[in-house]
Amino acid sequence: MTDDGVRCMLMRGGTSKGAYFLADDLPGDPAERDDLLLRVLGSPDPRQIDGIGGAHPLTSKVAVVSAGTDPSADVDYLFLQVTVDEPVVSSRQNCGNILAGVGPFAVERGLVAPTGDRTEVRIRLVNTGGSATASFPTPGGRVDYRGGTAIAGVPGTAAAVVLGFADTAGSATGRLLPTGRAVDVIDGIEVTCVDNGMPVVVAAATDLGVTGYESHQELAEDRALLDRIQSLRLQAGELMGLGDVSAESVPKTTLVAPPRDGGALCTRTFIPVRPHTAIGVLGAISAVTAALLPDGVARRHARLPEGSRFDVEHPTGHLEVEVELDLSTDPPTALRAASVRTARKLFDGTVYPREGKP
Repeated sequence: MTDDGVRCMLMRGGTSKGAYFLADDLPGDPAERDDLLLRVLGSPDPRQIDGIGGAHPLTSKVAVVSAGTDPSADVDYLFLQVTVDEPVVSSRQNCGNILAGVGPFAVERGLVAPTGDRTEVRIRLVNTGGSATASFPTPGGRVDYRGGTAIAGVPGTAAAVVLGFADTAGSATGRLLPTGRAVDVIDGIEVTCVDNGMPVVVAAATDLGVTGYESHQELAEDRALLDRIQSLRLQAGELMGLGDVSAESVPKTTLVAPPRDGGALCTRTFIPVRPHTAIGVLGAISAVTAALLPDGVARRHARLPEGSRFDVEHPTGHLEVEVELDLSTDPPTALRAASVRTARKLFDGTVYPREGKP
């Protein structure tokens, strides 16, 4: 950190956007770090007008990256969700979209040397202790963000970033099925609480009085629905062992419906109460995990294909993920998960936090 500002790279990772920092460029004390990030992003303010946040949970995110502290990882990645309209910074979850930019950022900052036309970076997910591997093009020893891969929710195309995940089960709760059951009942609604990379409460859309095919805007305007979503997730948080989650961004809630565009499952996700324009990578993995459970709520609405690749429908398109479970164990065992994302460097330079307290 300089006297005037902080070195920062703004990147789009998947369908999110965030500020990427080297840990050494931020204060070592978590409270001081969070105070700085609130001022950098412009929180608390619904518009984040005095910072670089985008006034939405999907664009108010931070990646803190450092050299790996474990021989099995090249870098450590701490994800921080900066609340838009409250002075809250949460480390209770991972983010698979922002993860897509971590490998390229590590190469850009010299933490990892490129290896030929394609580089693989082993990443420790500090938030949960899990791990991931990111593979992306580095022709001529430089990250190449150009490519022909399109992902729903992002205009145009970019280079593919292949993400493989390990140790995703129980990311925040310690268990794939945090309550020990495939079905719980909250407010008279059957739900599946699952944590395979992201704590998620899965419920049938029709059980909450909607179809599951509504647009993002239609859901955002349904105040009664949003109140019910909040009630579900607050109670689910207690059942999942997360305690009082009223100030947290997890668990997220995903409403499911039968697919209608050739996918395996149709989803509508809330983060934590605002409707998601798409669905997060790890949220999709958890939703598919719920659909694979024979007694789970989502299984009743899914059309499961052969193999381990699943097309998850969401408000702006599709997201493909790979999920493998061993259903012969009790509880089921998560074997592997993967997804393809894209990322792009938007700017690299110095960000100047506002003065004073958030």
